[in-house]
Amino acid sequence: MDNYFNYFTEIEEQFLRRRGGGLLLSTLDWALIETWKDAGIPLEAALRGIDAAFDRYDQRPSKTKKVNSLAYCAQEVLAAAEDMKEAAVGTGQGSVKPRQQQGFEPDAIAGFLRRNADLLEAAQVPERGGVSVHIAALEGAQTLRRLAAETSAKKPAARLEDLERHLTVIEEKLFAALLAATPDEEIVTVRAEADRDLVPYRRKMPSSQIEQLQKQYVHKRLLEKYRLPRLSLFYM
Repeated sequence: MDNYFNYFTEIEEQFLRRRGGGLLLSTLDWALIETWKDAGIPLEAALRGIDAAFDRYDQRPSKTKKVNSLAYCAQEVLAAAEDMKEAAVGTGQGSVKPRQQQGFEPDAIAGFLRRNADLLEAAQVPERGGVSVHIAALEGAQTLRRLAAETSAKKPAARLEDLERHLTVIEEKLFAALLAATPDEEIVTVRAEADRDLVPYRRKMPSSQIEQLQKQYVHKRLLEKYRLPRLSLFYM
């Protein structure tokens, strides 16, 4: 968890500065930043990628549409990380960039959903005070299999946002069950860790973002503890 919050806040500040203020980061934006951190993308690469994406945007003849999501910078961030990796090893001949080129193909999405369904069904989760995380996990797995079947049967390009909403609902239900079933002492310990790490950032961020980031921190720790998957399409 070293520099966990710094990674988030540095990227947020860079994005909002280049965007010119306005909207705060969305929940999906936070999830995207977390995927970069989990994938080992250096903070410098993320900042370079954001700059490159906005440099390209600034060169467009027409700017009628504002950049409203960090996802606009995703490919440039991945490219910057690959460039840094190639520079570190001297030559990048033959290096592969699978995630940079990967799209949301129906078969890839369906496979992602089914793998996560398998993980939910196999997870060893807590049961406490009448709260069954196991039932929530099984119900989530059932929904994932249904969504996978629907995705395999149709081209999902026009309905990715709806699919992402379904995945968010499943994950929120699972998280709520985990919070209820995990002993209070464990939750207090994790929140205390988050509070300590957040001290340097409380004056730089509004309370709503501090609360969201703390929730993300607790969420991440609980999912890691019980080896549960992240369901968002950003984690493909």
